[in-house]
Amino acid sequence: MVPFAGYEMPVQYSPGILAEHNHTRAKASIFDVSHMGQVALRGDDPAAALETLVPGDIAGLAGGRMRYTMFTNETGGILDDLMVTNVGDYLFLVVNAACKDDDIAHLRAGLPGGTEFDVLENRSLIALQGPAAANVLARHAPGADIMPFMSAQPFEIDGSRLAVTCSGYTGEDGYEISIPSADAVRITEILLADDDVELAGLGARDSLRLEAGLCLYGHDIDKTTTPVEAGLTWSIGKRRRAGGGFPGAEIIQRQIADGTTRKRVGILPDGKAPAREGTQITDAHGGVIGVVTSGGFGPTAGGPVAMGYVDSDYATKETPVNLVVRDKPRPGRIAAMPFVPNRYYRGQE
Repeated sequence: MVPFAGYEMPVQYSPGILAEHNHTRAKASIFDVSHMGQVALRGDDPAAALETLVPGDIAGLAGGRMRYTMFTNETGGILDDLMVTNVGDYLFLVVNAACKDDDIAHLRAGLPGGTEFDVLENRSLIALQGPAAANVLARHAPGADIMPFMSAQPFEIDGSRLAVTCSGYTGEDGYEISIPSADAVRITEILLADDDVELAGLGARDSLRLEAGLCLYGHDIDKTTTPVEAGLTWSIGKRRRAGGGFPGAEIIQRQIADGTTRKRVGILPDGKAPAREGTQITDAHGGVIGVVTSGGFGPTAGGPVAMGYVDSDYATKETPVNLVVRDKPRPGRIAAMPFVPNRYYRGQE
């Protein structure tokens, strides 16, 4: 257990990080992510209100669907990334734990009049992730197994009303399940009773999301990085790219049109030594061209993997680079992400 964002969080359980990672890839694991912030946004037009703070197309979000976006600042930097779900009569937001207080203050200061939000302090959140997750959840919540990726639906298990989204942070099929806190342990134990399900902690969560090429706020994205530099332009809909109307819009629009001087890339170090966060990336002559923002051993990838930012001239796949590990340059190359193919369920063909 370690302190994290004001909570005590499990890094690993008794099987260990490697076993938890592999079990998630093979069957299903439960991650306690109750430290995340859950917010309900209501009002005259909550989608239009939220669009004043984020570049995502929230007005175009259909009922029962969810979207990834971010809060931006006036320089186009990312204050936090978040998930937004159109529940029907309100928007459901999930924000990062470390940014939760700042995000709530940002909403309070920035939302236009006629908009209300409630911080759902009485709800917990668990993530059920892995190829067996759909069958496990469907045994208790029939129909959950046909939910497509980035969709949402209410269910009831053992008398508890749950808000379920088909989403997660591992690259695997799975769900995030919002539960009344009074019922959280009971519902978690019901799911854990399945032979295919084990608990997993922060260590496995980090190695899984890194293999999936997913950003971690405060590491791969922050106030100094823009969505375009981070390779997240896909999250900005065509209408928002054209019309702007969010903080930093002019800078982000210009970067979309003209490009950026640096880009987030995947990196495969040669050999077995991982290149961890803060590792300098250099060219063949020793010139610094970037820095690693996340790195470690990828159990499913079968070796070290990393991501970071490099000068745009070096961002092409297979470009050779050096990674300065323990003051010694070690060879590596720019690689496509994800390092392990994502296995999200997209629905019936």
